[in-house]
Parts: sequence; structure tokens; C-alpha cells
Amino acid sequence: MLENLEPKNVFSFFEEIDQIPRGSGNTQKISDYLAEFAKKRNLFYIQDTLGNVIIKKDGTAGMEEKEPVIIQGHMDMVAVKEPDCEKDMETEGLDLAVQGDYVYAKGTSLGADDGIAVAYALALLDSKDIPHPPLEVIITVDEETGMFGAQGIDLSMLQGKKMLNIDSEKEDELTVACAGGLRVYANWQVAYTEIGDKEQYVVTVYGLKGGHSGVEIGLGRANANKLLCELLYLMERELDVRVITMDGGTKDNVIPHKAKAQIACGAKEEELKKLIGVVENSFREEWAKKESGLQIRLEKAEKQYEKAIDASDFFRVMSFFLEAPNGVQAMSRDLPGLVETSLNFATLHMEPEEEVKAGFSLRSSSSTAKQALKEKLCNMIAESEGEYEANGEYPSWEYKENSELREQVVRTYKEVLGKEPKVLSIHAGLECGILSQKIEGLDCVSFGPNIDDIHTTKEKLSISSTQRIWELLKKLMQMDA
Repeated sequence: MLENLEPKNVFSFFEEIDQIPRGSGNTQKISDYLAEFAKKRNLFYIQDTLGNVIIKKDGTAGMEEKEPVIIQGHMDMVAVKEPDCEKDMETEGLDLAVQGDYVYAKGTSLGADDGIAVAYALALLDSKDIPHPPLEVIITVDEETGMFGAQGIDLSMLQGKKMLNIDSEKEDELTVACAGGLRVYANWQVAYTEIGDKEQYVVTVYGLKGGHSGVEIGLGRANANKLLCELLYLMERELDVRVITMDGGTKDNVIPHKAKAQIACGAKEEELKKLIGVVENSFREEWAKKESGLQIRLEKAEKQYEKAIDASDFFRVMSFFLEAPNGVQAMSRDLPGLVETSLNFATLHMEPEEEVKAGFSLRSSSSTAKQALKEKLCNMIAESEGEYEANGEYPSWEYKENSELREQVVRTYKEVLGKEPKVLSIHAGLECGILSQKIEGLDCVSFGPNIDDIHTTKEKLSISSTQRIWELLKKLMQMDA
């Protein structure tokens, strides 16, 4: 599908890796592919027990003694698909397509985050006519679920002190600092009681925009899990409704765009529909400027169950969900428009007659604020008689006052693209903070081509932007020449 796109070698490798299932936690095949790539070209490589891959290549003629440059990205992707998509993303590759200036995947996420970094790196390593200094390529696993690959990787064999991280999604931006984060997973033990002859339904909140919990959380979009909890609370309080199951959200770093629950209702269907209509209108009015596609659907349940969550336990847990923080918690005092601290109510799950589970993603450029939000959330979970576990913590990437690399990249960017880049800190997490702790004196800059709607089935990669960033990357290989 991509054979006629430029740069050909970059898109050729991108298409190859998109035929390999590589959702977070399912990276062995892509890791093996990268190791085999290096082996075939007689390049030095290390494939560690986690699946991280490091590949080295000597500098080209005349540049052998130059300082090595580190190229870094991650091999895993957020693997999500449309409800009617039958693809098994654990075992099958993606169906790529081209529309205008964009590459996308039919029915699924594209994985340009961060497959395009891998493609750029492989194209450089494979090249025979691009002048470059010694290259040290780091490709990590499981960045999307907690940066576990970066946390576990050994970089003691590297000599480079300048790192180009290709994990940003806006061509006109150079990222030089980012927030840190962590995950909190909680569960609540609840009792179940008999439903009786109540009619059973499935209620679904859907049509929201969702998006990346770092990149788009500052846009003030609605969270489907939060709205579903508000709806269920009102239904159980106002009508004879009992909750049987709940399911919302897909990934820790994705704002939920859809959430559903199976319920049993003793009231008449007309009363239930009337209440849902009132709530839907209220939600639409509240979110009119942000979520024009918001809808609530009610349908008869196909599968029937005998028990629902006990009313007292329901209100205990639901009160927590309604009161728990969500979305932007603080804006930066130093950088106008930058989110400092946020929390994403990422996942909500309850199987019939099982415990209630939820996952939360916390981010902050302030370690103090991050810990304070963690304490607040965990205390609230404990007060609601829940249990919790916090993991996947990663540090913020702090701004470097004196950065030779930043100056070189800005200068080269203006030369190649003919415009001034935005140099900024972002709320999303990057692996630069972790890797900076592993390599003393590491100087980092992150950039990348335009990628829209990452972590969603609407994800698309700009072809022309991919070309421009490739030209920038090639020129950067000569920045010390």
C-alpha cells in the first residue's frame, strides 16, 4: 500500500512493522524482527530479556571518530479497534490505507506512535549513502503502559551523550521537557443480591472524542466512565434499578470515549427511557462545546443474569467514582497554557458477581504535586473500603538550561524547514526523563512528524510531514560535521 510514498525506505519499513502485532505487552515478535534486522546487516545489537533492542552502526567515511548520536523510540503501540472490527490485534497485522496526505489503518489504531520512529531508525541503519556519525539506536518495549522497557534497560555500553527522541506528534514543535507520571489500580469487594423478575437492559454512553490522556486532557473533553457513573447513580437513586456489569475505557493513557453497563430495572421501560432522556439532554447541554457527538443508548440485554450488586455497596463505590478527581487538576504557573497536573479515570470494569475494578493515570511536571495527587486518590480509595496498587511511576524530564543539542536542532530545523519551531514542555510522558537518569549528562530533544488522533482508531500520519522530518533527521546527522 505504501510502496509509492516518499521517503520510500521509511514507509517500506513502516509498512513492514505494521504487519507485526505489537500492542503493549505483545512485543516479542517485533523485538525479534529488530534483532534479525541487525543480524542480517552485521550490526552490533543487544536484545535484552525484556525485549528492548539496542543497535549500533559505525560512522560513515570521515565521520568514524565523531561523537555518537543516539536515536530513540519505542516499538509498542496502543492497539485499539472499532467495535465492529473483527481483526485480532494480538495475532494480525494492520490494514493500511492512504487518503490524500495521510496514512491510516482500517478499523484500528495506526501505531505511528511510535512506529514511525522505528521506521526512521531502520532507514538510517539500512542506508548506504547517508553520511552519519556512529549511531546508537534504542528501541524500547511497553512505553505506552508505564515505560517499563526504559526503566529496565541497561545503557552502560553506550558512549553517546546526545539523544534524538522521535516520539512527538506535531511537526512544528520541539519538546525539551515533559511531565512524569504513574498508574493507580483499585478494586472493591462487593456483595450481590437476587435480581428477581426485573427487566434487564444495556445502557451505553458513547460518541465522545476521547484521546490521549497527556496530549488532549487539557482540551477539557468528557470522560465516558465518569458520565456513566453519574447516570447509574441517578438511575439507582430515582428508579428501581440495579447494576449487574460495568465496562468502560481501554488503556491507561486514553481518555475513555465509551462506557456501558448492564442493569436490571423494576420500573416501567417508559420511565427508564424518560430518565435517560433527561440525563442525556443535561449531558449534552453541559458538554455542548466539547462533545457534540455525545449520546446514550438503551437496549434490551441479550444475556440474562440472576444477581446484581447490593444497593449499599453500589452507593459506597459509586460515591467514590463521583467524588474522585478527574481531568486537569492544576495548570503551570510558569508556562501559560501548559497542564501541570492531571488525572485520567481510564478504566472501569465489573464482571457479573465479581469485584469492581478501576484504573487511573496520573501526570505532573511537579514531583510534589504528583505525590500529593497520588496520596489524595489512594486515601479516597481506602476510605471507600477499596484496595489499591500504584506502579509504573516515571520521572519528569526536566528542562536543561544550557543545551548544545537544543541549539543545534533549532538551527538545523530553521535551515531545513524554513521556519522557527516551537520549543516547549509537554504534559504527555516521554522516556527521556528515565533515560537521562541512566546516562550522565545526556542532552535530549524530541520531535516527530504530524500524527493526528493518536491512541484512537482515527489515528493518521501525514505523508508530507514524514518526508520533511526525514530531511531534518538526515541533516541532523551532519550537525557536528
